[in-house]
Amino acid sequence: MTYLPEKTCRTLELDKVLLKLSDEASMPDAKGAALNLLPVTSIFEVQTLLNQTNEAYQLAARYGGPQFGAHESMIASLSRAELGAVLSMGELLSIASFLVSVRKVSEWHQNGENTETPALLHLFSMLCPNKFLEDKISFSIQSPDTLYDNASATLADLRRKIKSKSNKIREDLDKIIHGPSARWLQDAIITQRDGRFVVPVKIEHRGEVKGIVHDTSSTGSTLFVEPMSVVETNNEIRVLELKEQEEIIRILSELSAAVSDFSDAIKQSYNAMVELNLIFAKVKLADKMGAVVPKLNDNGCVYLKRARHPLIPQKQVVPITVSLGKEFDTLIITGPNTGGKTVTLKTIGLLTLMTMCGLMIPVDESSEISVFSQIFADIGDEQSIAQNLSTFSSHMANIIQILSLCNDQSLVLFDELCAGTDPIEGAALAKSILIQLTEKRVKTVATTHYAELKAYALDTPRVENAACEFDIATLKPTYRLIIGTPGRSNAFAISRRLGLDESIISAAKSQISDDDLRFERVVASLESARQQAEEDRKIAADLRLELNRQKKTAEEKMHELSVKQDKIMSETREKARYIIEDAREKAAAMLNRMEDFHKQLKAENAAKMLESARADYKKTISSLEKAADPVVEKNVGQPLESPPSVGDTVLLSDFNREASVLAVDERGKRAQVLSGSMKLWVSFDSLRLSKKKANTSAQKTRRVTGLFSRAERNVKGEIDLRGMASDEAILEVDRYLDQAVLSGIETVHLIHGKGTGTLRKAIQAHLKKHRLVKSYRLGTFGEGESGVTVVSLAD
Repeated sequence: MTYLPEKTCRTLELDKVLLKLSDEASMPDAKGAALNLLPVTSIFEVQTLLNQTNEAYQLAARYGGPQFGAHESMIASLSRAELGAVLSMGELLSIASFLVSVRKVSEWHQNGENTETPALLHLFSMLCPNKFLEDKISFSIQSPDTLYDNASATLADLRRKIKSKSNKIREDLDKIIHGPSARWLQDAIITQRDGRFVVPVKIEHRGEVKGIVHDTSSTGSTLFVEPMSVVETNNEIRVLELKEQEEIIRILSELSAAVSDFSDAIKQSYNAMVELNLIFAKVKLADKMGAVVPKLNDNGCVYLKRARHPLIPQKQVVPITVSLGKEFDTLIITGPNTGGKTVTLKTIGLLTLMTMCGLMIPVDESSEISVFSQIFADIGDEQSIAQNLSTFSSHMANIIQILSLCNDQSLVLFDELCAGTDPIEGAALAKSILIQLTEKRVKTVATTHYAELKAYALDTPRVENAACEFDIATLKPTYRLIIGTPGRSNAFAISRRLGLDESIISAAKSQISDDDLRFERVVASLESARQQAEEDRKIAADLRLELNRQKKTAEEKMHELSVKQDKIMSETREKARYIIEDAREKAAAMLNRMEDFHKQLKAENAAKMLESARADYKKTISSLEKAADPVVEKNVGQPLESPPSVGDTVLLSDFNREASVLAVDERGKRAQVLSGSMKLWVSFDSLRLSKKKANTSAQKTRRVTGLFSRAERNVKGEIDLRGMASDEAILEVDRYLDQAVLSGIETVHLIHGKGTGTLRKAIQAHLKKHRLVKSYRLGTFGEGESGVTVVSLAD
């Protein structure tokens, strides 16, 4: 059985929320639908309504809301058109304006077609844009009283003739008012009476101006006379005007018939526009309230996270978090007056009703609402003078009705249950009522001051206490709801702060039983423990936020370093490519030069030099290409075969840096190392053999820089000694000849330049007795002549 009485909706102030909703709608019928909105009790229907609102919210957030206009209902006009009536220009213009809005809303939805909107699709598909009829009306009607001249060729012709005749009359009348007859006129003007052109003639000169009198002035001193010279033309104009009216009626009849042909589609579009206007009004209201779509269930579970009462200004409202139906079915809220108990009660009920109307509610994400089949509320002063009932009697009449109708699918809200009578009897009645509701698994929220109900909640399964927090220091409520703790009235503390004599307070305390005093002390102890736990929780939350902030900062720095590293590597590779290209060009030039030598000398030694140069070219290019990627391998060095010893030099694989071992913890499998000025503990897994201890691995794994040692470089076929002293040049020649022999080169060129010849003589004198020199000679034409010594090396 479903039971949502209008009284409950009014008590929980749903009507005030619906009034706000109607203000967001633009179409009068949508405003009316908003005011008449009723909660539905089917979870399927509620979910459908919320899906529509949510999809509209997403569309509006992405594309902005559509413009529906403030169109009045045109159903009556359409029905008249269907019966063959001729619609007025104003009615036809209203229909054309509505068709413009239909087209724009339809186009707006098509622009957002990439957004999934299954719940709204059927409403948008009901819109039937009709550009043909829209243009036909708009091009014919200028205003609610006027047709355009080009509405038809006949109308244009008639109006042209009327204008021509009117101009002729004015010309004739101008001759009268500016001619000799002007002295008989009251004023030199042309005016109209009954649609005919006339001139004002003085009453005493009536016989001087021949014509038809159409009117007289209020004083009787002026006659409005139509001169005989223009009577015939005026008659012609009247005939033309009658034909004009006939043509206007014909055009309006034609337009009305066109409207009749499309009346069903227009009605369908109108109904869809009203419904869509209401849905997007819900979106606007949700945006102003900061509302979200809650999760739905029909098992009685309610969880409102940071819920705000929608009728309290956002800057003043204090969010509350409350639950019901999962761990307990009955919630008893206690605390001082004006502490927020009733607001909490109404918030739970009102947000439930709003959800069942398809409205988004002002709560945080993850909130949950149950769809109830029945909602009852007994809140406020129910005194009835008409029925001769006191406040208590009226409340009790409501409670009796609620008890007879409620079930496990009901939500029941009591404000000050069984108040207004003897406290002992009232507490006993309230407890008995809550026991019966709890046994029936009715979801119940009740506010009270009775200590007996606090104790009942502490001792009974599925019943929980809640307190509205009160700040004793400021004597003001904080309006925060604390679940799990009974509230205190704080009457003694408030009285003491306000200055009540301490003797009176002490006397009052002596009137309270020991059990009640113990209970209050327990409550006070629980409240103190709760406040301490809340403070600890706040500190922990702040620490967690700080840790998260530091973690985020560290991650950002790591990302920044990674980006910089990638940029450096990219720049390094680019420079390496430039080096390779430069080497290719130089090597190619060298090969071309050697080929020219071969052609000129036709010597066997030149051919060997050419083949050697080609081999050097390929080898050099291969080495440079390998060096182009400066990072060969990240994990450098060989793993340790045994724990390191103090004083060993190791390689830190994570940083690719050498370090000295300061201490060793074999049990923890870690070592303390010093790398530069950085001292740290690292695991054995992060250590590698240093090059100083693993020379055999040096050829397998390169350093991150990717550079080769001098001994590993390919030896060129020439060495430039220019600018060196004789002793320095001889040492360089010895080193160079050793490397050339090891590289298998048979002929080399020593470039010493021509100059004074001192360096050439010293080098050749040294070559005469050098063990690696087979022979030597000066260079020929194209080889550098006397500036170069060509050396043949011994086998």
